Amino acid sequence: MSSLPKSQSQIGGALDRDAAEELARTLRAVADPTRLQILSIILGSVDERATVGQLADVLGLRQPTVTHHVRILLDDGFLMRQQSGKLGWLSVNPGRRSAVEDFLR
Repeated sequence: MSSLPKSQSQIGGALDRDAAEELARTLRAVADPTRLQILSIILGSVDERATVGQLADVLGLRQPTVTHHVRILLDDGFLMRQQSGKLGWLSVNPGRRSAVEDFLR
């Protein structure tokens, strides 16, 4: 028997705590204009990839600042990094692409 009143125990579609915390982390990751710009720059590039240096040039920011924002996007799985020689190429994670496109609409 539930300790909640019947009207509250039958509410459907409510997020459980773990899902709510995961969604909050995701929203924090993209709740910054610079991070949204990074995602849009990468998706809008010819090869749909960019280096931190390229992003810094386009955004007019210092590389350490861009690296900070990129790290957040990498940690939350929005971006992937692929090393090619001395360059690290950033691209949108295919599994998160539709979410990124939704955020950028």
